[in-house]
Amino acid sequence: MRLNACLTVALRLGRVLVAVLACCVGMRATARENDTASALATYVPAPSEREELDEFGNPSAPDAQVADQVDNANGDDNKSDEPDCKLFTIHAQSTIITNLHGPFRSPYVGQNSLLPIYEDPTSQTSTLFLGTRLWDTAELYFNPEVAGGRGFSSVTGLAGFTNGEITRVGKPQPTPYIARLFFAKTYNLGGEEEKVADDFNQVAGYRDVNRLTVRVGKMAFTDYFDNNAYSHDPRTQFMNWSMMYNGAWDFPANVRGYTYGGVIDFNHETWALRYGLFAEPTVANGADLDPRFGKAHGQSLELENRYKLWGRPGALRSMVYVNNAHMGNYKEATDDPIFGLDIAKTRRYSTKTGLAINIQQELTDNAGFFLRWGWNDGQNETWAFTEIDRTISLGLLVQGAKWGRQQDQVGLGLVVNGISAAHRNYLAAGGYGFIIGDGRLNYGFENIYETYYRWQITKNIFCTGNLQFIDNPAYNRDRGPVVAEAIRVHAEF
Repeated sequence: MRLNACLTVALRLGRVLVAVLACCVGMRATARENDTASALATYVPAPSEREELDEFGNPSAPDAQVADQVDNANGDDNKSDEPDCKLFTIHAQSTIITNLHGPFRSPYVGQNSLLPIYEDPTSQTSTLFLGTRLWDTAELYFNPEVAGGRGFSSVTGLAGFTNGEITRVGKPQPTPYIARLFFAKTYNLGGEEEKVADDFNQVAGYRDVNRLTVRVGKMAFTDYFDNNAYSHDPRTQFMNWSMMYNGAWDFPANVRGYTYGGVIDFNHETWALRYGLFAEPTVANGADLDPRFGKAHGQSLELENRYKLWGRPGALRSMVYVNNAHMGNYKEATDDPIFGLDIAKTRRYSTKTGLAINIQQELTDNAGFFLRWGWNDGQNETWAFTEIDRTISLGLLVQGAKWGRQQDQVGLGLVVNGISAAHRNYLAAGGYGFIIGDGRLNYGFENIYETYYRWQITKNIFCTGNLQFIDNPAYNRDRGPVVAEAIRVHAEF
């Protein structure tokens, strides 16, 4: 049985690699999977009579699968023939996004300004999601990834940047790297069981609804925090940085969006509590992580409450976070001429604190609503994500069942971003952050409207048209507005 399982995995890996290559040349790929349940008899305990999923879905779903919660809740039976239990999981994705914007009003341009010229950069990522069950309650996951391409103006000039995939691009040339490599251990605490579907970084099997899960290794902080079924995955949903995540959460990550650390997640039938501790980069938006982990780390504590409103499921997630890193101070850099508006000269190990609220609410069988609010103290420089200190976003996602396109989606969203007084004074005096800075500032809220239509071409391939309108780019009333368009092609297997 072990030999059969190994042969099965080898065949599946070969098929996935062929599928990824086929996606790159526009071919349609299909993958068939053999039943490996018999090979799991000694690894997975027999399921209970209760085999239905918990009515609230998977409360611990990582970012790569949150979007599927909406699809699966609306009649997606793509995985209906999957065996109940598996020893391995193998999936893949590839996403290509071409953004473009034309000229816009711009009386001046600074070091980190969005350029007022025609731009049409393209980004691309491809990921292999590999996982195996080590024993009945422990798994190991490995995600090699290739990313390349460019963003508008070398990814500067917008706090709410238009392409959520460009966070994973460190170099224009396609570059392979390890996105995730982590160990997960689940401690079942008794009570009812739920079925776990085979999915991205998720091995099919069974687990208790009441459980404690520990994950340690390299991953993305956003895999397990700030989740939202209607806006969390830029590969399938909204693409703007401040729409896909809480823009004011300066979460620890390297330039590609990944870091080292761990998450402890306690799940109950109607609520969950999770805590994460991850490493910070050595410099703002840097590729290397600070080895002084005791002085440079980010922590988040999130409480998730799941409920029903008018008979429809919803969730409220409340998060507090504290970041410690070698950050500069806006006020010091602005007020003391000795620093010459160079915030890097004020850097020392210091702290940033913040709060975040995240709501998702099902409205009908085919529509849902989301709302996020975020705040951080805004005294020390933005370090890892983007230059937003206050944000509120809301939106609506609708499935295409009403017009006979079950897996199509329409999204409508609005986000308003702001910065602290210390941050705006620094930029107005001529200072620069790592992503924005026009050399001067006529401050106003950065307002972003985003809409998209996702069209399912085949079972595994989707094409999306995206339109974003940005008023006061980088909080500057003197520049813009900017209209950004995008075409996204996404394949997953």
